[in-house]
Amino acid sequence: MLTRKQDNFIRKNIFLFSHSILDKSFSSRYYQLQKNQWRSREELNEEQEKNLHAIIKYSYENVPYYSKLFKKLKLKINDVKTIEDLNKLPILTKDTIKNNYEDFKPVHLQNIKYYYRSTGGSTGTPFQYRLSKNDRFISAALLYRGWGYAGYKIGDKMGLIGGSSLDIGKKSDFKRIIDEYLRNIRKFSSFDFDEKNLTKYGKIIETFRPKYLYGYASSIYFFSKWLEINGISINPLLGVITTAENLFPHMRRNIESVFQCKVFNAYGLNDGGVSAFECGEHIGLHIDTERSIMEVVDGDGLAVDSGEGQILATSLQNYAMPFIRYATGDEAVITEDLCGCGRGSRLLEQIIGRSVDFLITPDGNYIHGWFFLYIFWEYCKGVKEYQVVQKTSKNIEIKMVIEDDFDEKQLDRIREIVAKRSPDWEIEFKHVDKIERTGAGKYKFIVNEVTHV
Repeated sequence: MLTRKQDNFIRKNIFLFSHSILDKSFSSRYYQLQKNQWRSREELNEEQEKNLHAIIKYSYENVPYYSKLFKKLKLKINDVKTIEDLNKLPILTKDTIKNNYEDFKPVHLQNIKYYYRSTGGSTGTPFQYRLSKNDRFISAALLYRGWGYAGYKIGDKMGLIGGSSLDIGKKSDFKRIIDEYLRNIRKFSSFDFDEKNLTKYGKIIETFRPKYLYGYASSIYFFSKWLEINGISINPLLGVITTAENLFPHMRRNIESVFQCKVFNAYGLNDGGVSAFECGEHIGLHIDTERSIMEVVDGDGLAVDSGEGQILATSLQNYAMPFIRYATGDEAVITEDLCGCGRGSRLLEQIIGRSVDFLITPDGNYIHGWFFLYIFWEYCKGVKEYQVVQKTSKNIEIKMVIEDDFDEKQLDRIREIVAKRSPDWEIEFKHVDKIERTGAGKYKFIVNEVTHV
């Protein structure tokens, strides 16, 4: 029988080998990022600005949108060399990208390996972009480094709770089993939170004995509440890492109580390339610097050194579709303080404005609201904005602001997908001129008016 040390060594090498098949430089990249986390803030800024100059030069010379923008603003490549110089450029919105989509195509795109990805961001508005293969694997390496802030080591057992944005429910059963084995993980869909599946998830976790859980904040909180209400205890974890949504204090307290460990919050957006992870000091989230530049800006679009503002992202590695000063739709509080852990990166004290309701089916099952988000990612032609409102346990109203190229046939496909999840739901589509914002000016794309856990 293998000792624990031998088993950990084998699992680590299986994990790294599986990633290296797709990206030969993955291991060296990961270990370099591990070293980077201890570099000083000045060193990290210097590296960022070197990468910024490279992406600005490339975009100016190869991406029509930026060539036109720089000429319109009478800017040269060397006019944007520092992070502070980014203020010379306008904020990039999703609407701007959609209206100029072809101009965001690099002239030598055929020479770049890339993937198409979709996102709804904080607004839920469907949006498709290109992600280069290189950027994708930098993102993965940063994710594993971020997990490491909670104590995770490559090859440790990890449970994932979420939806498609965490690659859950997208693979066939065979591919899922292979993926779970190679990465030493187990995946649990937050779109199937009924009693049967929740019971099954609890048993799998008890048998698999993961060291960590990672997933949507609301999903992990919901699962912890279900375990608590049903008096079910599982083996204590070493840490829980939450992402994708607001982690409120009461959620953190309950998760820590049920799983008997600390919670570490995380933030990330693939479309902009920004990410940040909480360490053991629990005073904020360390902003990753290798993949992007994150700005927190005031109402005038000027970066603030401390305080609240909108998050902008400038991708440093995604040459398939560079975004410069991209409006993520999220808001945060940034601080100049250094963390006691010794890492030199900037800190986000708080992420503001990302929470998604659960929906409840007529038979009492719970489904994460992002279920509808992913449907609209696939069937969004001609939909400018939408909002899903649950009026009763049986009635779902979907408000849509449509455009000229809207295809009515998509609604039949949406009905089919929803019926497979909950055949008793009655779906009503309603065309509207606009989606009302909240009193604070926020846009909620999922609204549950039914009282639930």
